[in-house]
Amino acid sequence: MSRILLVDDEPMILRIMRVTLEDRGFQIKIAHNGLQALELVGDFEPHAVVTDIDMPKMNGRELCQKLRERYSAEDLPLFVVTSKTAVEHRAWSEQLENLHFLEKPVSLRKLCTRLEMVLQEGRLAQECTT
Repeated sequence: MSRILLVDDEPMILRIMRVTLEDRGFQIKIAHNGLQALELVGDFEPHAVVTDIDMPKMNGRELCQKLRERYSAEDLPLFVVTSKTAVEHRAWSEQLENLHFLEKPVSLRKLCTRLEMVLQEGRLAQECTT
């Protein structure tokens, strides 16, 4: 069972994403901002992180950068769900490997499919190197 850390400051969005992903067989933990996510990531050891950009205390951009300092792109795919489509938001993301953008309003079907695809590709890559 794949573990996913969901990070967003909107309770309704978290609730909808959690139910949808749990129905697809994912194990879910929730954080309401980047700082809380950093506290949870070590114990939970997620297979992927899905985060919003605009959040209090620590935004998704800072979270992604800190996670990349701790975890390789192969070990932890990052998914950014945002309504921000401006060039500057895409520019910083190009520096981080295995970062996937999903624009709001996000299709939950698309989110599930992308998560499953990326996690499967990671498993196949690990099998090929062992």
